[in-house]
Amino acid sequence: MLYFVSTPIGNLGDVSLRALEVLKEVDFIACEDTRTSLKFLNRYGVKKPLVSYHKFNERTAGEKLIEELKAGKNVAVISDAGTPVVSDPGNSLAERLVEEGLEFTVIPGATAFVPALILSGFDAKRFMFVGFLPDKKSEKRNALEELKGVNATLIFYCAPHDLEDTLSLMYSVFGNRRAATVKEITKLHERTERFFLADGIKEEEPRGEYVIVVEGGKTEDPDLSLSVSEHVEKLVAEGLSKMDAVKKVAKARKMPKSEVYKLSL
Repeated sequence: MLYFVSTPIGNLGDVSLRALEVLKEVDFIACEDTRTSLKFLNRYGVKKPLVSYHKFNERTAGEKLIEELKAGKNVAVISDAGTPVVSDPGNSLAERLVEEGLEFTVIPGATAFVPALILSGFDAKRFMFVGFLPDKKSEKRNALEELKGVNATLIFYCAPHDLEDTLSLMYSVFGNRRAATVKEITKLHERTERFFLADGIKEEEPRGEYVIVVEGGKTEDPDLSLSVSEHVEKLVAEGLSKMDAVKKVAKARKMPKSEVYKLSL
């Protein structure tokens, strides 16, 4: 049997009793970084052999895990923090386990996007977890364009070095929606910032992984599912002057006219 086991994302006290039971019973544990995992495992007296399983060896290491399972071994897979497979290694392994007809299960627990959704204060009845966006700006913009009409709260993961550019790009695609960033979840310095995308956030030196939560698109006006530039172009094509189109878009999106004009160039 293979177990995908959730581990704490910050506060080590968040581990479940069942997770500890499983980790102490399996034959060995596959983890992203043995040094990181040892800090957690040693805290709870888990003494099991560790093998490396990360995004750079995911397929080859995954096949070795399958061989061990076929030999009758019980295996636990953990990530550095949170739930394996969700923006962490494990997805290809789950697919292969299904293909091979091998038994596996999940020991649920901590993951960052659910607390962030709650802390944002946005609609939690309908939400879409996106995870990390592509690294290339053009691909990132395309991904956001595909999401602009989604009538659900959107949740992203973002590295600190990419935070400012990502929020700026979101503003250019989504318009002036409400957003929130959450960092250090469950840790001593947990912090939530709520703002409009036009304002951004004031981070002198962003550190640590961020969760970005963005208000979903509204379905009442289909034009709001367009990007700002597309919205202006549509109104011009319908006969409005460029300046009148800019004014109308600014009013509909609650954005400064100067910003709309800049984004429409």
